[in-house]
Amino acid sequence: MTRSVKPLLPLCRRRAMAAGLVAALLPGGWASAQQQAPAAAMTPGWPAKPLRIVVGFPAGSSPDLTARTFSEPLAHALGQPVIVENKVGAGGNIGADTVAKATDGHTVGLFINGNLTIAKLINPAVPYDPRKDLAPLSLVGVSPLVLTVPATQAGVPAHADARAFLDAARQAGDRWSYGTPGVGTVGHLGTELLKARTGIAPVHVPYPGYPQVATGMLGGQLQMALLPPALALSQERTGKLRLLGVTSTGRSTLVPGVPSLSEAGVKDFNLEIWNAFAAPAGMPAAVRARLSALIAEIARTPDVRDKLFQQGWQVVGTSAEGLARRIDADTAQMDRVIRSQNIRAE
Repeated sequence: MTRSVKPLLPLCRRRAMAAGLVAALLPGGWASAQQQAPAAAMTPGWPAKPLRIVVGFPAGSSPDLTARTFSEPLAHALGQPVIVENKVGAGGNIGADTVAKATDGHTVGLFINGNLTIAKLINPAVPYDPRKDLAPLSLVGVSPLVLTVPATQAGVPAHADARAFLDAARQAGDRWSYGTPGVGTVGHLGTELLKARTGIAPVHVPYPGYPQVATGMLGGQLQMALLPPALALSQERTGKLRLLGVTSTGRSTLVPGVPSLSEAGVKDFNLEIWNAFAAPAGMPAAVRARLSALIAEIARTPDVRDKLFQQGWQVVGTSAEGLARRIDADTAQMDRVIRSQNIRAE
């Protein structure tokens, strides 16, 4: 748990800066800048104590690093310390449930997309409903996954591109396997979507995490996987794994030399992992509006943008409405995959 130092700026200047940040929202957001500009003025007495950012993953994890990247600039803008608290377990759902049930008016969460889109679909017993119990604040970073394969394997032509590799995968049928960090993860559902779009049929093998998936490919137990760019790039440098295509609609600045799977003929395929801030649905609307504007503007500052890029994220910084639209679209896509592939929680 970390505490950020209190800012040195005078209170009046801090309030003016916060109001200016709210007014600086890009056009087309969930409310116009004119509608949101009074948000800071509409929250007298708030924050009255430190703001808590709950993260459902361990210290040092990607979501934790993102939350800590925002903690100091948020503290400076709000005039209160910002505390990152790790509530680990159940794939981030314990942390999500903590945020959903928070009533102190000073708790938000940093979430991966699985907690806001997949969790309730794959397991109705999850104790919170992301649509009813959580309120979107801002989508802050997105990243594609990368189709990663062993550098050499039987049945695959040397130096095969994504198109040739998928042709070989169709020939292999269910004799091949692919790895993911578990049932219901984006890597799992994304590969099932890829199977549906391309006619390949590798068998799913769940692992504890992405590093173990990479090890499984290095050991010859797996023939393919969708990996995060940073891990995929580190393994490519060893010469033992190859990167064939990114899952976004176009090329990614995170791995600019890797073509998209769309270029390999996989039509209408767009899959990204992302992280976002959300608040308890019961948090006052004016407070949510203020936080949404601050988080989005902080995400677009050069310092934070650079830090997030180094962590493996393309910075977005949307309005609350922009995040809500992304949640709706991804939930619908994942629901179709879960139903068509008859995927169930284990």
